[in-house]
Amino acid sequence: MPVAGPQATPAPPPPASLLPVAVLLWLAGVYLRIPVLVAPPLAPFIGDELALSQALTGALTTLPILMLAVGSMPGSLAIARIGPRNTLALAMIIMVIGSAGRGLVPDTLSLMIASAVMGIGVSMMQPALPALLPRWLEPHHLALGTAIYMNGMLMGEFIGAGITLPVLMPLLDDSWRATLLAWSLPALLVAAALFLPKRDRARPVRKVAWLPDWHNPLTLRLGLLLGLSGSLFFGLNAYMANLLQQQGQFHRLADALFWYNLAQVAASLVMLKMARRWIGRTGVIATLASLSILGAIGAIVFTGWWSIVSATAMSLVAGMLLISLVAIPPLVVNAAETGRLSAGTFLVGYTVAFLVPMVGGLLADWTGDARHALLTMIAYAILVLPLAFTLNLERKKGQPES
Repeated sequence: MPVAGPQATPAPPPPASLLPVAVLLWLAGVYLRIPVLVAPPLAPFIGDELALSQALTGALTTLPILMLAVGSMPGSLAIARIGPRNTLALAMIIMVIGSAGRGLVPDTLSLMIASAVMGIGVSMMQPALPALLPRWLEPHHLALGTAIYMNGMLMGEFIGAGITLPVLMPLLDDSWRATLLAWSLPALLVAAALFLPKRDRARPVRKVAWLPDWHNPLTLRLGLLLGLSGSLFFGLNAYMANLLQQQGQFHRLADALFWYNLAQVAASLVMLKMARRWIGRTGVIATLASLSILGAIGAIVFTGWWSIVSATAMSLVAGMLLISLVAIPPLVVNAAETGRLSAGTFLVGYTVAFLVPMVGGLLADWTGDARHALLTMIAYAILVLPLAFTLNLERKKGQPES
């Protein structure tokens, strides 16, 4: 009987053993967005009790988005020092402290500090998830793993924005503080459950680089394209009310936002089905980026329901583009470099997703035309679109074909 030597490769786990991992990835993905997107529906109640100005009320949503960029580097450092699983658990605990803390704050300053802490926790989770995939999944499951946790993230967007006011808040005596606690505290159970799979429990035996590798062209290129998707989605979401009001269609705002955010869920379901075929394909990325721009253009060229349909189509395609871009790092670099590349792309992407809509909003305020906010985002998207056609997604040795 042959005896396995030290170079023997362990047998891949049976498919049934992947289900708990898939569930954990999905739940972690949900908490990439729920803490951020429960703020808009609760903002009027928070603003009334704490006497927030319009700018500070808006900051409940925009500040965490800015933190999504700022916290990417601490996440990358933690991945290099304590590993992706420990980083993800730590990040979720930080997120809970900040998110639940918002429900306990006595004043505006502490509310903003808690919101920033929550944003940093979420931002550290972002690079930890793609860095964890090669440690938990077989190479041919990497694209599917990304699609699973991104499905959780986009479902979290819809769940947080969609059921907070009509379902959860009435169950909690219409208390915004209790609602924030109810959304936040279950994440502690998810953080603890991350240690149940008997995979990759060992602390890294050597230190690895954690700062973004700016010599790798993918860091900047993927980041700028991520900014295309993020600025169009977050920007149109933010200025939808102004745009519809200018078109005389403000009474359709609730329906428009419902379908707009539901389209992100549909995007994640499509990518779950098509992950193996589409992820890692330059042509798919270029096509999705182009269609996102066309959808945004349609939202301002058309009026009434056609404008809403075009915006919804843009949300659908931008969500698919987001998943396609986030899935690339574990496919094209080795496991030790995945967190580093992911953190760099998130740093660039969310900085753009924060700055471009803000500049567009300032321009719209100056001109008095809400369309100029969206035109600013479209102009940026057109400027970086050529990057989508010239991406070099050649896989390093040992990386799988998707």
